[in-house]
Amino acid sequence: MSQTPVFRSMVALGDSFTEGMCDSILPNGHYRGWADRVAERLAAELAAAEPGAAEFRYANLAVRGKLIGQIADEQGDAAVALGGELVTLAGGLNDVMRPGCDLDHVERTLGGLAERLAAEARRLVMFYSVDPSRRMRGSARIMPQTLRLQRFVGELGERENITVVDLFHVPAFDDARMWAEDRLHFSAEGHRRVAEGVLQALGYPASFDWREPLPPAPPVPRAAKVRADLRWLRIHVLPWIVRRLTGKSSGDGRLAKRPALERFPA
Repeated sequence: MSQTPVFRSMVALGDSFTEGMCDSILPNGHYRGWADRVAERLAAELAAAEPGAAEFRYANLAVRGKLIGQIADEQGDAAVALGGELVTLAGGLNDVMRPGCDLDHVERTLGGLAERLAAEARRLVMFYSVDPSRRMRGSARIMPQTLRLQRFVGELGERENITVVDLFHVPAFDDARMWAEDRLHFSAEGHRRVAEGVLQALGYPASFDWREPLPPAPPVPRAAKVRADLRWLRIHVLPWIVRRLTGKSSGDGRLAKRPALERFPA
């Protein structure tokens, strides 16, 4: 029986998925997110395994809206310099969602960054993104790129110290309750399940079955659904279109929420 791993530090890289949008808001104004939830468990495991040992440290460099080239350029050097024992990397999906995505560039950049991080870390965690085909209208356009990127990440995961967490083949994520109002980012329940998936992939005992579907939801009246769709278009879709047309990003000028490898929980 393998021994439960103990990590003393964690560094997270990526975009809005890893930043934590749209989980609960922390007292400091930042989103919590699955990475924070994983760090909380790792800190508790370290304290239990080595009472009085050095404190657990955690950095989160992820910033919403970032493309894989920006993640590599703006977060890669910092992550390597921080030297976290456990490193998580998620990126490329923002590229895939844009028309005319250059998948060769995405793969080269993601692969190069993953190799750099894996060379220094004890363990690198990567992801298969959630399957959008049953949840997002119009997702057929991005499915070939999504599946190709998944195959590429799977090849990276063949390396001994890279672990891939498979969110793609988990139908429970089709449930609307796993998603925030913008229908693009996880809800608190979605983040909770992603965190558990990461922890189980690393070899920690299960706290719950993160793949189990939620209980059936009561039916939503058609009028309420129409109102929700109109609100979604007005509040979330139209601003996203404007940003694309003007070349802006939701992450422009935004700093990482935890740029330093500091004690966690504080």
